[in-house]
Parts: sequence; structure tokens; C-alpha cells
Amino acid sequence: MTRSIMTVRWSAARRLRALLHGDGGMTTAEYAMGTVAAVAFASLLFEIVTGGTIKEALTGLIERGLEGGGI
Repeated sequence: MTRSIMTVRWSAARRLRALLHGDGGMTTAEYAMGTVAAVAFASLLFEIVTGGTIKEALTGLIERGLEGGGI
């Protein structure tokens, strides 16, 4: 076979392999965006849980549990 035919065959095989296997993982930019999103979500949850109403409800629930009372 000529060199150009072999090159076409190999490049077609590589493209097919890339299509079948897809992307193996996240890139550095995707890791950074995922980390930023996780931190933002954690800070939102922290604000909600440490807010007055939720904090009082959780404290009351824990106190009733320690006293042996029902929910």
C-alpha cells in the first residue's frame, strides 16, 4: 500500500476510536468550574442551615430527642 492510503486508514481508525471512547475525564477548567460550583452550593447550604428558623427547628428537634419526647 502507498503511504497516503495507510495514513488515511490510520487516521480513520483513530477518529473512530475517539468517537467510541469519548472523553475520559474532566479537563482542568472543568475541575475548576466544578469546584467553584461545589463551594457556592456549600456556602448556600451553610447560610440556610445557620439561619434563624432552621437553626431553631433543628435545636428543638435535638432537644426533644434528648429528652425522650416524640417528634
